Amino acid sequence: MEYVKAFVCGGILCVVGQILIDKTKLTPARILVGYVVAGVVLGAVGLYQPFAEWAGAGANVPLTGFGNLLAKGVKQAVEERGLLGALTGGFTAAAGGIAAAIFFGAVVALIFRAKPKR
Repeated sequence: MEYVKAFVCGGILCVVGQILIDKTKLTPARILVGYVVAGVVLGAVGLYQPFAEWAGAGANVPLTGFGNLLAKGVKQAVEERGLLGALTGGFTAAAGGIAAAIFFGAVVALIFRAKPKR
């Protein structure tokens, strides 16, 4: 049943993103940033963690899960280091994901050419 919950929750997040791409003039980059910001906000107010525990990978793998990870990292770093933790906590918590995004983004940018949305 865990796999079904993860598939359904991750699928719903993807369907919402696809609807936003198809029905609005938002670029995919803005939608992705919106997902990360939504994960940060929901994680900061404590709503995302119960959802992530219930949905498993369906909530932790998409970009909303990355935003939640950033919020948790900042919260933990602020508790340990004070105000400086607000600047460093998110990067420390998500260093692997950030490094992978930069690396694969650079590889894809070298291979493909961007096209404007019509």
